[in-house]
Amino acid sequence: MFQLKSDFQPTGDQPQAIEGIVQNVQNGLKNQVLLGVTGSGKTFTIANVIQKLQMPALIISHNKTLAGQLYQEFRDFFPENAVSYFVSYYDYYQPEAYMPSTDTYIEKEAQINELIDKLRLKSTTNLLTRKDVIVVASVSCIYNIGSPKEYGNFILELKIGQQINFNEIFARLAQLQYERNEFDFKRGTFRVRGDKIDIYPAYDDIAVRITTDEKRMITDITNFEPLSGKTIINHKSYIENSIVIYPAKHFMTDPALVESAEKQIRTDLIKEHAQLKALNKNSEADRLLRRVNYDLEMIKEVGYVNGIENYSRYFEKRQIGDPPYSLLDYFREAYGEKFLVFIDESHMSVPQIRGMFNGDYSRKKTLVDFGFRLRAAFDNRPLKFDEFYQIPKHIIYVSATPSLWEIDQSQNQVVEQLIRPTGIIDPSIEIRPAEGEIQDLLKEIEKRVILKERVLVTTLTKKIAEDLTDYCKDKNIRAAYLHSDVDTLERSDILDNLRKNDFDVLIGVNLLREGLDLPEVTLVAILDADREGFLRSKTALVQTMGRAARNIKGIVILYADVITNSIKGAVEEINRRRKYQIEYNTKNNITPTTIYKPIREKIAQGDEADDLIKNNYSGVYLEKQLDSIKTEGLTPMEQKKIIKKLEREMKNQANEMNFELAIRIRDKVREMKK
Repeated sequence: MFQLKSDFQPTGDQPQAIEGIVQNVQNGLKNQVLLGVTGSGKTFTIANVIQKLQMPALIISHNKTLAGQLYQEFRDFFPENAVSYFVSYYDYYQPEAYMPSTDTYIEKEAQINELIDKLRLKSTTNLLTRKDVIVVASVSCIYNIGSPKEYGNFILELKIGQQINFNEIFARLAQLQYERNEFDFKRGTFRVRGDKIDIYPAYDDIAVRITTDEKRMITDITNFEPLSGKTIINHKSYIENSIVIYPAKHFMTDPALVESAEKQIRTDLIKEHAQLKALNKNSEADRLLRRVNYDLEMIKEVGYVNGIENYSRYFEKRQIGDPPYSLLDYFREAYGEKFLVFIDESHMSVPQIRGMFNGDYSRKKTLVDFGFRLRAAFDNRPLKFDEFYQIPKHIIYVSATPSLWEIDQSQNQVVEQLIRPTGIIDPSIEIRPAEGEIQDLLKEIEKRVILKERVLVTTLTKKIAEDLTDYCKDKNIRAAYLHSDVDTLERSDILDNLRKNDFDVLIGVNLLREGLDLPEVTLVAILDADREGFLRSKTALVQTMGRAARNIKGIVILYADVITNSIKGAVEEINRRRKYQIEYNTKNNITPTTIYKPIREKIAQGDEADDLIKNNYSGVYLEKQLDSIKTEGLTPMEQKKIIKKLEREMKNQANEMNFELAIRIRDKVREMKK
């Protein structure tokens, strides 16, 4: 089932780690810790565990950047298996909120990334159709995505030789949230061409063509490339002369449930309206009455209303307080208890999972108290930690710095992986004065630029990261920044572009820490290292220093005027690891070598306009992208879309006083409009 493909074999203490984890799972152990230093090959160990146990796996990461890197690695390790990527699909998300102090109501506003939506749908489809599934996910996997039973029931199965009625097929596709569109054929749509129906599944890059004869009997089912129309032979979605189309959205509701759900909603509305009246909250009670009645009318007429997820408990027939359906329920539905959960960088991920419910509840409570939502809104939520913890039978916490809670839960079943097979020693550490740190840093950067090496710099705030990036550019240093405001898929692209030598210095805040594989980096500089706190704790410093442990020339410079307890503890830990690795190298006659990592295929391919406007590091790059846009290969709809994005970028460049580039973009727009 699972077929691991790699040019390397487990070495160092990897074989013992693999065997230890496998043995513990087979013995029925629920919790265990894989304590592995940076660069010891923990991902390769996890891949070998999956291969040996032949069990599907969910791998949870605490940030999208690391999740993207892990997805790329596992996709390369298991090219024949269903490796999927499941993270939050919002490019922009403003949750619904109310601030009583200023009487300000903020409506929910969201911008969904269609490429990530496709990958999420692919994950759930894989889980319901295949046994060889690995899903790499962010903590968003604990949020409500609807019932796997309902999702699995809403399918369209077509077979060669089947007699069909076009109108019935169209109606079923509409139930599955597909739209008919004869001109803009994109994911989640279908079209009709004579005796053929073309369907573009929302979870795939390949479309399906259903061909019928004059009696409307299916004579052929083929897969084809939506852009070129080229037929694809033996695609995985085509099995034994049949095909199954799954829904275009996760939230699927049986139309028969709408009527009963409405009755329950109205019953709760009467009850909660009376409660608010009894508390002398007349305006809040009237607001709740108006709002819920409006929502119900919209759902009845058009099948949707902004914020419909707040009524999910009624449509999913859950009781008050029941846990929501999350990605873990899809695993449980498909495999029972026979799957693994790996929590990567668990010292960060576990607290994040634990904290999600409280933040959501606090915001919803204000909305409920002031009559904006029924109490049912509380049940559209992420899993509580206890609910999450009860689902998997096997959890492996993976970290270089596991917390005491993880070690206690595992009853000291800690599998250690302290040897780097490459022999690389942890980086040497220099502590320099914070005064004049920028000028000193620039000198160090210039040394590395000459040698074509890369540099990571961590700051305390996003603003400092952006300002320092601009300052470096003014000094003719190719630099970029990376922080949480950068779009999800773009983060992985920026890391790849650093490795490709598109720029030399990457400046960030908290994303340049756990797990990033950047073997070209020889210097990690930590600014304001003595500002003790979350970003400069012992754990944070050890993790950040580890980014220089992929290259034999790696060093770390801490800019600090005071040696804090965190700095002292981090330096002692790194020195302990250096000693351990040196002893191993000497004993086994190993010469340290820099890690080799191929630059992997992108997570998902966006369109040219997205590539054009999302890179913050080089105006030259933007100009190259302008030249690469060929209008003759675009449909009118695609041209219109790109022109709109270019015009927006033109205004952005003008606001940044990049007038020459703004003029170039304007000229390109004029050329396309002709």
